[in-house]
Amino acid sequence: MQSAPNEPPGPASGSRRALPWAAIGAWVLLLLVAVPFAGKLEDVKRNTVVDYLPAGADSTQVAQLQEELPGGDTTDLVLVYHRDGGLTRADRGAAGAQVAEVAREHELVGRKAPRGIPSKDGTTVMYPVALTGLKDAKVRADAVREIRDGIAERPEGLSVRVGGPGALAADSQEVFASTDGTLMIATAAVVAVLLILTYRSPFLWLIPLGVVGVAAMAAMGVVYGLVEGFDLVVTGMSSSIMTVLVFGAGTDYALLIVSRYREELRRHRAPYDAMRQALRGCGPAVLASSGTVAAGLLCLLAADLNSSSGLGPVGAVGVVCALAAMMTLLPAVLVLLGRRVFWPLIPVYGSEPRARRGLFEAMGTSARRRPGVVLLGGTALLGALALGVLALPGNLKQTDTFTDKPESVVATETLARAYPGAGSQPISVLAHTARADQVLERARGTEGVANATRGRSGGGWTEIDVFAKGAPQSAEETATLHALRSGLDRVEGAGALVGGPSAQQLDLEDTNTRDRMLVIPLVLIAVLLILAALLRSLVAPLVLVVAVVAVWGAAMGLGGLVFEPVFGFAGTDPGLPLLSFVFLVALGVDYGIFLMHRMREEALRGAGVEEAAVTALRTTGGVIASAGVVLAATFAVLATLPLVMLVEMGFIVAVGVLLDTFLVRTYLVTSAGVLLKRWVWWPGALFRRASAPAGPVAAAGPRPEPAEPAVRG
Repeated sequence: MQSAPNEPPGPASGSRRALPWAAIGAWVLLLLVAVPFAGKLEDVKRNTVVDYLPAGADSTQVAQLQEELPGGDTTDLVLVYHRDGGLTRADRGAAGAQVAEVAREHELVGRKAPRGIPSKDGTTVMYPVALTGLKDAKVRADAVREIRDGIAERPEGLSVRVGGPGALAADSQEVFASTDGTLMIATAAVVAVLLILTYRSPFLWLIPLGVVGVAAMAAMGVVYGLVEGFDLVVTGMSSSIMTVLVFGAGTDYALLIVSRYREELRRHRAPYDAMRQALRGCGPAVLASSGTVAAGLLCLLAADLNSSSGLGPVGAVGVVCALAAMMTLLPAVLVLLGRRVFWPLIPVYGSEPRARRGLFEAMGTSARRRPGVVLLGGTALLGALALGVLALPGNLKQTDTFTDKPESVVATETLARAYPGAGSQPISVLAHTARADQVLERARGTEGVANATRGRSGGGWTEIDVFAKGAPQSAEETATLHALRSGLDRVEGAGALVGGPSAQQLDLEDTNTRDRMLVIPLVLIAVLLILAALLRSLVAPLVLVVAVVAVWGAAMGLGGLVFEPVFGFAGTDPGLPLLSFVFLVALGVDYGIFLMHRMREEALRGAGVEEAAVTALRTTGGVIASAGVVLAATFAVLATLPLVMLVEMGFIVAVGVLLDTFLVRTYLVTSAGVLLKRWVWWPGALFRRASAPAGPVAAAGPRPEPAEPAVRG
């Protein structure tokens, strides 16, 4: 194995030796505080309906008011008994006895067992059950589990399933509760494999992986503190995405820092000096990269959708913790371990890397030779892919949100077949009690309403259950919802609000459209400002942002080509366009930052724009490719989870990152830089001083000290 000749056993001064140990000590203290809190994060997650609804929507207000009615928010279930050949007398007797037992063991609205509603074909009977007095999501999920266990015994051939909104919420709760551990393990395994392949070292990969694990624990502890101190809403979705962000972004920053550190170790005898120079060189790019991601995520605070606005600060905390760990803990550990941690490919002081024509140099040369053709062809390809958005399926229904159908979804499908053209779940209407009778009368007379009944009253509000003639989330039921909202608004002084599961889905679609119109411009402005500050230019940031928006369009188009035909998804989540845009623009622009920042370094040393572009691609292309593959793989891990929304998100972001890494950054951005020449730096100082392309320049960094012969050991 090789070692550097005459390399001192440690840093040259006491301060150099103390600084890495101080950084490690600070992180140890932070972990001692953060780990106990990180373990409590699961206990404060909120996955209630309200946490995924728009803050100001009617359906959200209905859900909140129902919690204040006697018994609190109801848990609406439907017990579904079905036999293909028709129910027997024994089946009906068993069903009645089981429902009576449920009424005895649980507090129900009305205080008595509900009557069964048989289907016309005699194959099915359903019992609507509304549980009260259940305070939180965990208690409700436990109650649903107890009911399912209690009705497990039945006559042979009779199927018994628990459906309805309450059962669907319980199934969602169970899915989210099982995702975090699985996601953490799967993400860590994927990152470990990719780091081993990238570094080709038996030891080096352990350091970035360990540091990113520390960042993840710190992020969980910080988020728990924000929940306790500021009542921050953390959902299962935001927690899962935070985990992916910490591992993906943190590993990307590690790849860039380690690559630059390896480069500087050939120019500096002491690892401390090499790391200091590496951080000076790539530190601004890493800071700007994390800044764009954090700023883009924080723009989600402007969203009206509770789950989106809560995701913003949670994700930003994850990115900031990843940045802090990679800029302090990772350098400290690497400096203390010295250059031998790279074994068997040790960067020997004074040596030069093997001179060979690499893949990215060849790409840069081809883009330089025919920039117009490359730019036009790549743009045409992205445009063609973007046309696939026309094939995207419609909005995802609530029952289609799982990749594997839970019991609640199977029960809903059974009801839809047995009761065609009839609603199986109520539309909830809340009105001031003094005007409840007028609201009830108006509701019964609304077109598309099959029945309406008066329910609980309390706090000056009365609940009215309205059943539509159309099936849940059908066009007929949607028309009934619109008719109810427009008609009940005319009842003076009633303050009528229309909610329930179907109304919630309708409000989600409307709110996501509004949020896109507000948040997307905010993200673009924030990213442009950060890029302009880093690159001292307006044109270069515009090129990067336009490129990454084109990538988002192409990735969405690819989703349209595979979601329904290949994956069999019946729709796309209404929040997918906004969230995928935020992630792809904020994360995708990272690679443009790495490339353009290195290009600017070369230009400051006197290289012409063309030479600077090719040199930047040659020196950063490999690490950008590795970082892109790692980030794409971490988001692809989301596809292993049983939720359609996360699978779609993982696919769009992973595909977009790969397009950005291997097409846009390597070919299109380089070609655009070559075509624009010095105008790429307009109106900054580089624009004014740039001239025709200069000859080859030396690699970045100070000239190396005189090399001494390497020693084999």
